[in-house]
Amino acid sequence: MRHLISISDLTDADLRAVVERGAEFAAGARAKSLEDVIVGVYFRRTSTRTRTAFTSGALRLGAKAVTFGPDDLQLKTGETTQDTGRVLAGMLDMLVARTADATEEMRAWAAAGEMSVINAMSAEEHPTQGLTDLTTLLHHFGRVDGLRVLYVGEGNNSAAALALALSRFPGVELDLRTPPGYGLAPGILATALAQAERSGAKLSEQHDMAARPSGLDAVYTTRWQTTGTSKPTADWRDVFAPFQVTRELWDESPDAVFLHDLPAHRGQEVTAEVLDGPASIAFTQATHKLHSAMAVLEWCWAERP
Repeated sequence: MRHLISISDLTDADLRAVVERGAEFAAGARAKSLEDVIVGVYFRRTSTRTRTAFTSGALRLGAKAVTFGPDDLQLKTGETTQDTGRVLAGMLDMLVARTADATEEMRAWAAAGEMSVINAMSAEEHPTQGLTDLTTLLHHFGRVDGLRVLYVGEGNNSAAALALALSRFPGVELDLRTPPGYGLAPGILATALAQAERSGAKLSEQHDMAARPSGLDAVYTTRWQTTGTSKPTADWRDVFAPFQVTRELWDESPDAVFLHDLPAHRGQEVTAEVLDGPASIAFTQATHKLHSAMAVLEWCWAERP
């Protein structure tokens, strides 16, 4: 029984295999590896890319999809998480869930029975986004090892998944520039630093935009206002303003591509000139959500009897 609730649920070999399989789907691979599998898709928060990717990905692989909205389950009327998990596990083979809450609920569902659980975004981490990001990099560059990536913006759940994933690839250099008070969670940063030391990657986090690296392969940002969250300070926009991604970043790295997990707010975290410019592969990255979702679904099902 395999679950994907965190990037940490994947071994190094699994991580590389899932990313490579996503790139194969991006290159045109086809499969019907999930025939007769029933996949539940439960989103308590809004989603365009991730929900569509997993629903259409399941169908493309031959599975049947059962979808639930935020008010559809008896969790709304007081049924416990554990009881809900036991019931769903008796009817579904997999459950793809977005809660934007802590991952304990997903861990409870994973413990409930014969049902794989996939985290489509929680408060701490967005693991399927991290896998999409690496699939995008692999498909574009032909490798992940040795890439130089600058992440600019909040140390949110997408940044957490990116750090936990990239830090396991040899030679990668990941430079995170996060606003003061809005960095990676200490536990995530400590884990990523330990992984980088083990793998031969380099990871650093700074809270200003001074002395930026040059010769980058990719610049990445995310929306300042993450789905389902609020900022603890009223002046947060002033704190974030110096971390806007502008064309100036390409002065030191003219060949870098631009990544964004979308949705984007032009004029906030990124200028329209960058998002809609020739360096941007953000909308290709969004398409790779489908390819990565298919790879995740296959991986979860691979060792089932």
